[in-house]
Amino acid sequence: MKNIKIFTNGILKENPLLVLMIGLCSSLAVTTSFSNGLGMGCAMTFVLVMSEVIISLFRKLIPDSIRIPIFIIIIAAFTTIVDLLIKAYLPELSKSLGVFIPLIVVNCIIMGRVESFASKQSVGKSFLDALGMGLGYIWVLCGISIVRELLGNGTFFGLRVIPEESTIKFFSNAPGGFFVFAIFISIAAGITACMDKSKAKKVAKAEGEN
Repeated sequence: MKNIKIFTNGILKENPLLVLMIGLCSSLAVTTSFSNGLGMGCAMTFVLVMSEVIISLFRKLIPDSIRIPIFIIIIAAFTTIVDLLIKAYLPELSKSLGVFIPLIVVNCIIMGRVESFASKQSVGKSFLDALGMGLGYIWVLCGISIVRELLGNGTFFGLRVIPEESTIKFFSNAPGGFFVFAIFISIAAGITACMDKSKAKKVAKAEGEN
């Protein structure tokens, strides 16, 4: 149960974007299309998972005095790998994401998780934490991207879905990104509140029966 909780925390309860609210700049910048959101999410998840696993594996050998530089080197190595892979096999995506792929190395989500979790926990738990956080990051990016691409451009994966004259260009611009993001935060907060309320009722009922 503890391992399941570690994995699921990042999907909603401790979602890096909706709850922890870190790594927002690149996230809002790339969510103008679904392909960009999915590509960025997968790239970020790969770097996060590999970095947490490697740092957790060698956590007892890393001196505290130089742990941050070592963390950055490890993250930079995996960021370079994913950047080169995207350039080689998905050149159009690489061009669309631009500088945001190399900037994964300084993303607050990765640095925050390797410092607060991977450097203190086992490899298995670090893998689950990274995967959960990555999936939480992916679904938020994809959700925001779908809304912005549909309403702002009238397309999905480049295919015309809504006539261009019926689109709302507001959603393609930065203010539209913040607006959609705010709606997602509100929905996530409402779902979390309902889940907590339901859990409290179950606990109260169990205590009453005892």
